[in-house]
Amino acid sequence: MTVLSSLRQDEVDENARSSYFNLPALDVSVAFPQATPVSQFPPCASDYYQFDDLLTSEERAIRMKVRACMEKDIAPIMTKYWEKAEFPFHVVPKFAALHIAGGTIKGYGCPGHSITASAIAVAEVARVDASCCTFFSVHSCLAMLTIALCGSEAQKQKYLPSMALLNTVGCWALTEPDYGSDASSLRTTATKVEGGWILEGQKRWIGNSTFADVLIIFARNTTTNQINGYIVKKNAPGLTSTKIENKIGLRIVQNGDILLKKVFVPDEDRLTGVNSFQDTNKVLAVSRIMVAWQPIGMSMGVYDMCHRYLKERKQFGAPLAAFQLNQQKLVQMLGNVQAMTLVGWRLCKLYDKGNMTHGQASLAKAWISSKARETISLGRELLGGNGVLADFLVAKAFCDLEPIYTYEGTYDINTLVTGREITGIASFKPAFSAQHSRL
Repeated sequence: MTVLSSLRQDEVDENARSSYFNLPALDVSVAFPQATPVSQFPPCASDYYQFDDLLTSEERAIRMKVRACMEKDIAPIMTKYWEKAEFPFHVVPKFAALHIAGGTIKGYGCPGHSITASAIAVAEVARVDASCCTFFSVHSCLAMLTIALCGSEAQKQKYLPSMALLNTVGCWALTEPDYGSDASSLRTTATKVEGGWILEGQKRWIGNSTFADVLIIFARNTTTNQINGYIVKKNAPGLTSTKIENKIGLRIVQNGDILLKKVFVPDEDRLTGVNSFQDTNKVLAVSRIMVAWQPIGMSMGVYDMCHRYLKERKQFGAPLAAFQLNQQKLVQMLGNVQAMTLVGWRLCKLYDKGNMTHGQASLAKAWISSKARETISLGRELLGGNGVLADFLVAKAFCDLEPIYTYEGTYDINTLVTGREITGIASFKPAFSAQHSRL
């Protein structure tokens, strides 16, 4: 059964619940008449250096199509679902209709967009909601791309057309409870048996895993001791996924702990293109570009919100936008967004030419997510008390950025990838590890 065929009806809305308890429904726009809530998303004001001029007509059209969908269909509901830490399954068909899943993949029902078009789509989703962007990126830029780059022709034909329509949703399971930054040391095992493989182990922090139809699982081949990849079906015997509760960020994303107990995977679902950990880098090189564009989009949205808010909200008899300190902070945010966007754009062009290195991708992800932290923190200051309410986007983005700052390589790990590239010296494993591993 696919995700879409098992969707439940949306929960009782807030007005009905308030009526039941004889309580008035809270309307943020009434409670704070000087500040329009994020459910009415602000117009884009962050393209100060006319970045659109660097895009093709097709890329601009994709940007506007995704922007319209996010502002109309996602902005009005995202705060409620973020607060409840639940996923809005009823909007999945809206994402499918955008025809952006699969991004750069050509054929198999996928759009075959440029890397820049795919990055722009990611940014536009993140501009409104980072959780929806993570859901989409896990499915499209990790699960689908792994099958496209590392799967057999039969696997591509079998899985990609349905995934492009989001009739089948995927997740990507590399991280383990004891191996996050040190993912290459993972301990989940794959043992060859007649007709297939037996998987044993655990995975952690796996987005979409509580409802995904197909799970891309990485495990260590017990014969070769190398990392291999496998496509595991939802409800496979021995497979369980438990939702991780109490997150402060990306609350809409359903991250799970996966337990694999003698899970059988037939030979036809072994990803023959994954024969070592290095093969995962073919996927991570592209996904790291996309992850770099997430904080760009988030920063755009926060700037847009602050730009509107400062002109609407009055204190001391004047709009907040009239005060010098507020203007300085707003301009600093704007400058950050312009620089981040241009670094992201340049990374896409290097990839197009086949010249992008892992160090360049890592530096972009690290630096952009760091600048986004600064940008969103400034937005938090500008909104004052309202800056801690999810109703005005900034507080939600402030929390959502923290896991993005960490996943796809922490800031520190990504800087070390770049450091290794520019010095020729790897500094990941201190001498302490080797010296004391024998004790």
